[in-house]
Amino acid sequence: MNVQISDSFSRDPDWWRGAVIYQIYPRSYQDSSGDGIGDLAGIVKRLPYIASLGVDAIWISPFFTSPMNDFGYDVSDYRDVDPMFGTLSDFDAVIETAHAHGVKVMIDLVMSHTSDQHPWFKESKASKDNDKSNWYVWADAKPDGTPPNNWLSIFGGSAWHWCGTRMQYYLHNFLTSQPDLNFHEPAVQQALLDVCKFWLDRGVDGFRLDTINFYTHDAELRDNPVLPVELRNSTIAPAVNPYNWQEHLYSKNQPENLTFLRKLRAVLQPYNAAAVGEVGDAQRGLEILGEYTTGNELMHMCYAFELLSGDRPCAQYIKDVMDKVDDVASDGWACWAFSNHDVVRHPTRWNLSGDALSMFTTMMMCLKGSVCIYQGEELGLQEADVAFEDLQDPYGIEFWPDFKGRDGCRTPMVWEKSNQNGGFSDSDKTWLPVSPDHLGLSVAQSEADENSIIHHYRRAIALRQSHDALKSGTCSPMSVSDGCLIFTRAGAEEEIYCAFNLTDDTVALDVPTGDWQVIDTTLNSAAPAGGKLNLGPWQPCILHRKLT
Repeated sequence: MNVQISDSFSRDPDWWRGAVIYQIYPRSYQDSSGDGIGDLAGIVKRLPYIASLGVDAIWISPFFTSPMNDFGYDVSDYRDVDPMFGTLSDFDAVIETAHAHGVKVMIDLVMSHTSDQHPWFKESKASKDNDKSNWYVWADAKPDGTPPNNWLSIFGGSAWHWCGTRMQYYLHNFLTSQPDLNFHEPAVQQALLDVCKFWLDRGVDGFRLDTINFYTHDAELRDNPVLPVELRNSTIAPAVNPYNWQEHLYSKNQPENLTFLRKLRAVLQPYNAAAVGEVGDAQRGLEILGEYTTGNELMHMCYAFELLSGDRPCAQYIKDVMDKVDDVASDGWACWAFSNHDVVRHPTRWNLSGDALSMFTTMMMCLKGSVCIYQGEELGLQEADVAFEDLQDPYGIEFWPDFKGRDGCRTPMVWEKSNQNGGFSDSDKTWLPVSPDHLGLSVAQSEADENSIIHHYRRAIALRQSHDALKSGTCSPMSVSDGCLIFTRAGAEEEIYCAFNLTDDTVALDVPTGDWQVIDTTLNSAAPAGGKLNLGPWQPCILHRKLT
């Protein structure tokens, strides 16, 4: 089915630049069938609410046919909807409804690997001489029977799994049931590009590309070197995972990946569609972001994990990150997020509430780049506490209790306080339990409370949407003064001064010269007075002036 769009917003090839994208984890958004699992019809029901936030697009995490060992990130059919989420007709309704509300639709495409239940893999593993025998990464054992090299899986242990049928190992950077596709095989690349075209013809406006830097592996299968202890961190994998002990020089981040990304961009171009790539690398994330988004032939935007960090970022840290982006990605485009379906929710991770949470929201909307916000963050949801017996995430089950996995950020959305499931489902049991701590922050209650964070999100998003300087303008080099982050965004006709106090103390700054006016006092923006700019704890200052 081809969904025709007549709205003018569909004709802007740069719609993605500075866009605010709302991520939906479909299992947990809205259950319309009463089985305790969210679905596409539930998304359709809630699209008016999403549009009311002022976002440009939604990103829907995987809904494809899957055995659900990794909850949809193990795809067994790229061209169909898993029955638990509905049908292709339900997806068409998502497209039609979203576009009617002026919201674009991006879907999460997992191309680095498939499920071991995918017909491609079943054929590939059957023999060494069938049509798809080279579609996955197969390798002989070492003479002693051990795996071909030392590559590790993000989910723990070796990245190689033995297949007795072929008497070979296959590569899996994630679960053993997620075999890696072989991007050195031209037929694999073409098959995946055809998948992209299938969904573009169906009306999608773009893709979030899972683990984009994992697509291509070193053809020589060389061992990864040891990563020095002082360089190890847990940005990509939890600290208890030995994955952090290697420099993943050969298992991902290969230069041949750029050739495929150029082919992908060429497929997207006629549709004015955009792609945002997830760069999973703890040491070179920003450099890869720059490599993958430079110019007009690769990806539109990528995000790394610097602002998905464990420690609350101070002003100097944010400046260092943005300085690095200016250095390695000056011709590229970043997409920033504080939370998503893979990390502890940022109010918990950074211990934020009140003015601090509001200030970080405002700051995000002022940063150069595009923005992803994760369902429920507009309600100020903290990480849910999920008991071990209720865990679903194989990552958490493997490393419990040192790492509790990702279920705490994936619990169902809360729409009202009227029942135990928060309006998410009528089922007696939901796939993950609704957090009792979330019920008091439901959408209905938040909407009724003029001081709730949801209204601040709307105001901050509206600020960004109202000023081209914030969406797509230039950004001056950042400076730090007494724990405050200071920078200026500029467009063709306007300039916006931004200062953020990331401390618990009141700070006095020099008033910027020029005819500046406070944009929106409802954002708690400070105003200059008496030749000084006094910023209270966790207070922003957003000033505006015309250039013409």
